Amino acid sequence: MIGRLLASVLVSGLLTGVLISAVQHFTTTPIILHAEEYENAGGDTHASLMWTDEVSGGQFYLAHGTEEHEGDEGGWAPENGLERAFYTMAANLIAGVGFAALLVAGFHLSGREINGRTGLAWGVAGFVVFQLAPSLGLPPEVPGSMAAEIGGRQVWWWFAVASTGVGVWLLLMVRALPLHVMGILLIALPHLVGAPQPHEIGGAVPPEIAGHFAAAALATGFIFWAMLGWLSGRTYQWMLARPQTATA
Repeated sequence: MIGRLLASVLVSGLLTGVLISAVQHFTTTPIILHAEEYENAGGDTHASLMWTDEVSGGQFYLAHGTEEHEGDEGGWAPENGLERAFYTMAANLIAGVGFAALLVAGFHLSGREINGRTGLAWGVAGFVVFQLAPSLGLPPEVPGSMAAEIGGRQVWWWFAVASTGVGVWLLLMVRALPLHVMGILLIALPHLVGAPQPHEIGGAVPPEIAGHFAAAALATGFIFWAMLGWLSGRTYQWMLARPQTATA
């Protein structure tokens, strides 16, 4: 059983990671490269390696960061082209396998019949929990944007994910009305508390590009979760339907 679950995770996660990397090549990556032209034109920032979507869920993008760190002599960043594409795909493969593991574990714990259609529904729920809800407080950011201190953003992101995840589970998996009310309150709680915000807004990148990236990142995130949910559901159904090999 464990081997079959692991196979389902690896097949769906790796395949989704490859496919979403191809999608990003035509959606978010060109916007990031365009934003970096404005960022680098400012001349006051140094290059470093960061995940620009680290605290807004779902996927990872290689980009130049603008946060200054004491003692840094200058950070490493992958070269544009094949090197950058390689590291982006590697990050997407890791994210795909990790999130597929969460979905397959949820399938197994739910005890319900799972197929491609139900897997897609789980994937949409994953998009809401890990990307859509956190982005209401911390929208995806392009390089050069001003942002609050990263530690506070990470803490709030995990808080939003955990609270939204429990709330969605109570709404969809439990039939008691009081728990439904609790689920709604948990979904709203992170936004009532509020995400950390920068002291100033602005940056080197025009707001039109920042808005375009936020919309493209969310759309790409939905594609990621839809593919991952459907593939996870199909492979989970197929793996469990296969007859077990008799062992001596």
